[in-house]
Amino acid sequence: MSQSPTISPTVLYTDAKAAIRLLTEAFGFTETAVYESEGGYVEHAELSYGNGVVMLGSKGREGVFAKAMADSGPTGVFVHVDDVDAHYKQAVEHGVEILMPPKDQDYGSRDYMARDSEGNVWSFGTYTPLSGS
Repeated sequence: MSQSPTISPTVLYTDAKAAIRLLTEAFGFTETAVYESEGGYVEHAELSYGNGVVMLGSKGREGVFAKAMADSGPTGVFVHVDDVDAHYKQAVEHGVEILMPPKDQDYGSRDYMARDSEGNVWSFGTYTPLSGS
C-alpha cells in the first residue's frame, strides 16, 4: 500500500476464519495480518484492498471493543474497484449472495451489492469518495 488509510472499518464475525476466506477468495482482499488466540479466536486481522484496510476479529472474545460489539448487527462497507463487472463475476463464482447486480447509478458510479455469510453488506463500485483535498 502506498499510504496507510486514516479510516478502517472493523467487523466482528462469529466465524472470522470463514470471513477471511470469503473476503480473500470471493472479493479479492489480501490477508496482511492475522493474530489468533490459543483458543482459536481471531484476535485481530487486517485485509487490504488497494490502499484501504478492513480489520476484523472473532465475536465472543474478551476486551472492551469485543464486549461493546457483542450484540452488534451487520454493517455496510463500500470498496472502490476499477472493474465492477469482473469483481461481480468473481463474487458470483464463489456463491456470494448478490443483493444488487452491477448497475449504473445517477451519480456516475457503477456498483453492485452483496451480503456475506453473517449479514454484512459489501458494496463495490467505481465511485471514489471525496478526499477533501
